Amino acid sequence: VQLQASGGGSAQAGASLQLSCAASGGTFRDYRMGWFRQAQGKEREFVAVIDLSGSRPTIYADSVKGRFTISRNNARGAVLLQMNSLKPEDTAVYYCAAGRPILSNMRAVGGYTYWGQGTQVTVSS
Repeated sequence: VQLQASGGGSAQAGASLQLSCAASGGTFRDYRMGWFRQAQGKEREFVAVIDLSGSRPTIYADSVKGRFTISRNNARGAVLLQMNSLKPEDTAVYYCAAGRPILSNMRAVGGYTYWGQGTQVTVSS
């Protein structure tokens, strides 16, 4: 599975951005899809995950809950991350990931097999 993330850029605090991740080369609906981010000098951290069909509740990191929304379109092989009320601390490289993590491992980097190349998000105050 190949993943291509896009949609990053620069924004002012309080603004919105939408990230997209296009998947190819595999059966998209067979994978849980996650978004992670890595700020400069920090470890990669979990942001959000959505289940296979999108019908189960999604999971968010506490730091983005209520501001970010993850969704997927299995017909198009795409997963989106709508980011609202952006904060400077949201500045990071954002990565989409695909895998089949068990429920207890859905927030872990190691739970995912395929990764996109990352897209930079910079939020200024």
